[in-house]
Amino acid sequence: MAEVCDSVVIGAGVVGLAVARALARAGHEVLVLEREDSIGTETSSRNSEVIHAGIYYPSGSVKAQMCVRGKLLLYEHCDEYRVPYENIGKVIVATTEEQFDTLRGYQKQAETNGVGELRWMSKADIASIEPDVSCLAGVYSPTTGIIDSHSYMVSLQGDLEAHGGMVSFLTEVASIDVNDGIKIDCGGFELAPNILVNSAGLHAPRLAQQVAGGYQSYFAKGHYYVLSGKSPFNRLIYPVAEPGGLGVHVTLDLAHQAKFGPDVVWIDRLDYGFDTSSKDDFIKAIRRYYPALDESRLHPSYTGVRPKLAPAGAAAPDFVINGPRETGVSGLIDLLGIESPGLTASLAIAERVVQILDT
Repeated sequence: MAEVCDSVVIGAGVVGLAVARALARAGHEVLVLEREDSIGTETSSRNSEVIHAGIYYPSGSVKAQMCVRGKLLLYEHCDEYRVPYENIGKVIVATTEEQFDTLRGYQKQAETNGVGELRWMSKADIASIEPDVSCLAGVYSPTTGIIDSHSYMVSLQGDLEAHGGMVSFLTEVASIDVNDGIKIDCGGFELAPNILVNSAGLHAPRLAQQVAGGYQSYFAKGHYYVLSGKSPFNRLIYPVAEPGGLGVHVTLDLAHQAKFGPDVVWIDRLDYGFDTSSKDDFIKAIRRYYPALDESRLHPSYTGVRPKLAPAGAAAPDFVINGPRETGVSGLIDLLGIESPGLTASLAIAERVVQILDT
C-alpha cells in the first residue's frame, strides 16, 4: 500500500532543489527523490557555471522571463547565503562584418526582454580591455556573472533541510501512476503524494510520457577544454550564437582559470565520455577570436549533456512548465527541457511552481 505524503520532488539538481526549498518555505512537507548518491551530479554540475543575462531568448518566452527574473533572485540569494560568485561581465564578439546585424539584434532583444542596454564596443574598445581578443566589434553585457554552482546547490539543500525537507539519495522513480490519485513506484516502496514535481532533468520527459505522452528526450553533448596557466582574459568572451548552443566561448571559474566550450554533439544515449577527435574543430573555433592560442595549453576537462525536447535541426523549444491544468492531474507539475539558462532561472522556476500550486 502506498504511503501518503505531502510533496515529492523528483530530482536533486539545481532546479529540483530550488523548487523543493520554495515548497518547504511555503509550509509544505517536502521529500526530494534523487537517483544518484549526491546532489547535482548531471546537468547541474556539468555546465559553464554562468549567470546568464537573458539576451538570446525569444520575446515573451518562458526562458526569457525565467532567466531575467531568476538572475535577480540568484544574485540576491548569493549575497544572503554567501555563495561565491562574481559579476564579471561578458563581451559578445563579431569576427566578420556580416555578424554586426546579429549583435544589433542582441541589443534589441536585450531591451525587449528587460535585460537593459548592451553597450556597443568598437574593435579599439575591446582591445583596451581584452587585448588578446581579435574581433571587429562587440556588445558588452554588464549583468552576466559566474558562480560556484556546487556551493549554490548546497545552500539550497541546507535551507530546504532547515525548513523540514529532506533528500533521499539512491532512490529512483521507476514509474508514475495517476489512475487513482498520484502514486509513484520507487522500486520497493510506493508513495502517494498530494503534490508531485517532476524535475528529473534529462529523465523528466520519460516520466512525463507515462502520464500524458507527447514528449521525447533528445541529448546534446558538449565538451569543455581547459586552458592551463594564466588566463589571457578578464571577462567572458562569446562568439555569436550557433544552432543548438551559444558557440565555443570562454568562461572563467572563480579562480579565473579559462575554459572553452561547449560544442554541440547530438547523441542517442547518455554518455559523458570525452571525445578528443573534435579538438581541431575547437582550435579553429577559438582562433577566430583568440588567434594567439597555444594549443599545447589546451586540455580535455569535462562534458555535459543538455536535455532537449527537439532533435538536431529543429527550432529550440521553450522551457515547459506544465501545471495541473496542462498535465490533467491535480498536484502534478512537469518541468521539461530545462537546459541553459536553467541554473540562472532556477529560483524563478521555483517561484512559478509555488504560484501555480497556489492558484
